Amino acid sequence: MTRFEILEREEMSERQREVADAIASGPRGALKGPFLALIHNPELAARVQALGEHLRYGTGLSQALVEIAILVTARRWSCDYEWAAHSRIAREAGLREGIISAIAVRARPQDLSADEALLHDFAIETVWNGEPSDASFDAVVARFGRATALDLLSVCGYYSLLAFVLNAAKLPLPPGSTALASIS
Repeated sequence: MTRFEILEREEMSERQREVADAIASGPRGALKGPFLALIHNPELAARVQALGEHLRYGTGLSQALVEIAILVTARRWSCDYEWAAHSRIAREAGLREGIISAIAVRARPQDLSADEALLHDFAIETVWNGEPSDASFDAVVARFGRATALDLLSVCGYYSLLAFVLNAAKLPLPPGSTALASIS
């Protein structure tokens, strides 16, 4: 049972409809996922959406690389909804199944490219330790620059925020999705 009822358009305030329309007209294409809960606070939803749009589509990194950081974060917080949505998006972006499967069970994927390894290790350290090691940070800066290092830190933080919202909201999983296995 969801903690935030899924609002029909006619149940929304004018501001909620404005924000819902802005979200639906952007790259997301619809009001879905965490925004079904966030729309209860339209000002927050608008700001969260704007940041997320940059982090998903504006970092200059390939979508597959961004999805590694998102999946690591979803796994960290055992966020079934985020995992279901982004494992599908990761596959569509060309991320190999072996990488997705390994992250799902908290194993280090095999046969990572140099860039995939950088992103994976940076994200693991960030979401599990609260910050990347000097070695991971320096490697990302050397390869991608400081602006991208900030983007990657923000991807981990943003998707942690969304995981908190989704886990608390208890939204039903997308059709055909299954929950992550519990790992102790």
